[in-house]
Amino acid sequence: MKSVQLITDGSCLGNPGKGGWACILRFKQYKKEMFGCESHTTNNRMELQAAVEGLRALKEVCEVEIITDSNYMKNGITTWIQGWKRNGWKTKDKKPVANQDLWEELDELNAKHKTVWAWTKGHASHSDNNRCDELAQRAAREQVSSTSPDWQREGE
Repeated sequence: MKSVQLITDGSCLGNPGKGGWACILRFKQYKKEMFGCESHTTNNRMELQAAVEGLRALKEVCEVEIITDSNYMKNGITTWIQGWKRNGWKTKDKKPVANQDLWEELDELNAKHKTVWAWTKGHASHSDNNRCDELAQRAAREQVSSTSPDWQREGE
């Protein structure tokens, strides 16, 4: 089974507002950068979309270390989601779970792979997280998306 790293980030200009997501996939000496945008969204939706798009890009079952600076996403997928599903997608306060559509998609994709979720401090010393932040902010600001990026050998 291939071992891959997925680094993610989301950005929003206003919340809600113009949003961008970005992710980097790493496999051995190769990497793939992807990013996209939405014209009216939230930061949390963009965080989730980054992970969804990264996992969706994997063509086979992999061991995936997912690195995020979003405690919302990490806690949601590793802890809270089981209770949400048990309670019919309601929070402990009996309110509908925000972003249910993306949580369901992320849950389905997460289950296809052997995943480990890790948190990193945003805007700090993790170079790939910082790169994702740059790409997500650009996507939000310019409302641009990557087009079918290929895997690049590191340093090319």
